[in-house]
Amino acid sequence: MKKAIIAALLVASVMILAACGGQAAAPAAPAATTAAEATTEATTEATTEAAAEATAAATEEATAEAASGTAAALPEVDPLTVTGDIIAAGSSTVYPLAERMAEIFVEDGYAGNITIDSVGTGGGFERFCKAGETDIANASRPIKDAEKENCAAIGRTPIEFRVGTDALAIVVNPENTWVGETGVTKEELAKLFSKEYTNWSDVNPAWPAEPIKRFSPGTDSGTFDYFVEAVMDPMYVKDAAADKGKGEEALLGAGNLQLSEDDNVLVQGVEGDKNAIGYFGFAYFEENAGKLRDLAVEGVAPSADTVNAGEYPLARPLFIYSDAKVMKDKPQVASFISFFLSNVNDEISGVGYFPAAEDALNGAKQNWLTATGQ
Repeated sequence: MKKAIIAALLVASVMILAACGGQAAAPAAPAATTAAEATTEATTEATTEAAAEATAAATEEATAEAASGTAAALPEVDPLTVTGDIIAAGSSTVYPLAERMAEIFVEDGYAGNITIDSVGTGGGFERFCKAGETDIANASRPIKDAEKENCAAIGRTPIEFRVGTDALAIVVNPENTWVGETGVTKEELAKLFSKEYTNWSDVNPAWPAEPIKRFSPGTDSGTFDYFVEAVMDPMYVKDAAADKGKGEEALLGAGNLQLSEDDNVLVQGVEGDKNAIGYFGFAYFEENAGKLRDLAVEGVAPSADTVNAGEYPLARPLFIYSDAKVMKDKPQVASFISFFLSNVNDEISGVGYFPAAEDALNGAKQNWLTATGQ
């Protein structure tokens, strides 16, 4: 677009100069001078109109482009030219996506080392904001104010990059035949993970009088935080101040509860007990679909269509975070994040997640451009 404006103005300048040059070389005869002046005036007017039209067209294009929310493309990254190591840690949910993006970065020529640890969202922010030992924090929830303060204490300002959307999968053992195709309501789901309910029949009299075996991500997990906020709190937190923490308390106080930051442990637990129920990111369910059965929530099953339509009630954003100084001091980090954002939509479905909305991904790209001063 800018090239079009410059080209139009150059053409206009050349035509004006040519016209002026013609005027200077004309004979001094009065009639001829008058004709030359008229010709010059007409040429100048036409040239000015052409330049104005070109500028108006370019401005209109820019306005339309801005209105459409289209972000400037990130600079192309050639992994063959990138050197230096990269360290990331955080969400077990984001881990499969981050691992896939690292794999193709290496496949395309990057020869450094990328370390990606699955330690939970909270653990990732601990290492990024307190210890300062990682370059990127992977997260399945937005950063908390307390975590921002920890970052500030070591001179870091976390920059958020939205990379996708996850659907929380509610899973049971395939031998569970009592929960039907309509699945569970959010209220039933909260009861199934509450300390106030012991047996399946306590939640629904039509279900068996068998103990509920519960499998949940640990408290450092962003998945745990999201489940408490989306499922437990609506049942237990009626007053934000007076009831703060009661949803989490109800979950952590439940019997037969196993917590783990390792989603594979949760998969194995539900797979091994017909009375079990668990939850984790949809990608882990897809990897283990033959071993587990996923439940609809409020009558809606998780899928690309229901998530993108906003119909599935347990969908959430996925993020990675970094810091402008980290990206400046370690340009390989900036390159990897640019590569990640530019290619994530080509890979995300393959690891069981869903693309972020276009405006959210564009916002992430703009954050990268701002952080790198481009």
